[in-house]
Amino acid sequence: MGHLEGKTAIVTGGGQGVGQGIALALAAEGAAIAVIGRTPAKLEATCELLRARGARAEPFSCDVSATEPVPELVERIAGSFGRIDILVNNAYDGAYGPLLSMTDADFQQGFRNGPFATFAFMKACHPHLKRHGDGVVINLVTGAMVRWDLRTYGAYAAAKTAVRSLTRTAANEWGPDGIRVNAIAPHAASPGYVRWADTNPQEAADFCASIPLGRVGDCEADIGRAVVMLCGPDARYLTGATVPLDGGQANFD
Repeated sequence: MGHLEGKTAIVTGGGQGVGQGIALALAAEGAAIAVIGRTPAKLEATCELLRARGARAEPFSCDVSATEPVPELVERIAGSFGRIDILVNNAYDGAYGPLLSMTDADFQQGFRNGPFATFAFMKACHPHLKRHGDGVVINLVTGAMVRWDLRTYGAYAAAKTAVRSLTRTAANEWGPDGIRVNAIAPHAASPGYVRWADTNPQEAADFCASIPLGRVGDCEADIGRAVVMLCGPDARYLTGATVPLDGGQANFD
């Protein structure tokens, strides 16, 4: 039995990439998974992988940028699984590019999918995470927040910096409820990264060369397994932290 046996995790953006890798790693330790995303076929594909490992998994279609349905969705998940112990806020869809190239809607997109969605899920899940006194929230941020050169990353970094601040605040306020809240800043070989690397091989090689460990992380083996550690008893005294899972590239000092 894994050390997450009997627990239920919500993973947003779980249909592919980092979200799928995290869901697979959590399931390997015995957690049941509510897989949230926009594309039903991708959600079902992830659920099939999870079920093949013996885990209970159910898909829930949701565009996280529309926050009004979130409380009802969370209650539906809690009713179906009986409990919610882990929330992973992974889903994100934002604009990139020079600031002057962006419309107001472009800039706001990342905030709707980032801190607004993260807050909505955290608030809706809070009573369920509190119930057993050992709830965990993992929010995804980015090393782009601390880049020396932020050109074209400004909107993305701004939205994720808000998520990082939200993470720290919730860790402070929800610690007495037995809820730990941490953030991770991963580099991972997601489908989007793989497409970019295939199209821009020299840039991808230069990017990997800037990573001390020399490679981009695997979605499950490197990112998902670290999340398993953060959700388990070995990290029971860690909260309010931002953990770089980027092979040593970013400097968060």
